[in-house]
Amino acid sequence: MVTVAKKELIERIAKKTQCKNITAKEIVQQFLEEITAELAKDNRLEFRDFGVFEVKERAARTAQNPRTLEKVQVPAKRSVKFKMGRIMRERVNDYPTE
Repeated sequence: MVTVAKKELIERIAKKTQCKNITAKEIVQQFLEEITAELAKDNRLEFRDFGVFEVKERAARTAQNPRTLEKVQVPAKRSVKFKMGRIMRERVNDYPTE
């Protein structure tokens, strides 16, 4: 498995769209900021055939430290869930692995 950084994606986008790297970087960064802002407002983001991002609430719970067996309160928190869309699911499942 290879890790692809945002910088590399920006370079690919700039090359394919024939625009400057700085322009592609600004667009990608603004796109990510808009996604984050919408999720912070508890909005659901749907990109048809790509996938859906939504915020889920995790209830507070009592956990246990495995070393000391001490009970610990874990506060409620929010997390982002992603569900793949049809095209992404097809491409991910059909992609040959090494």
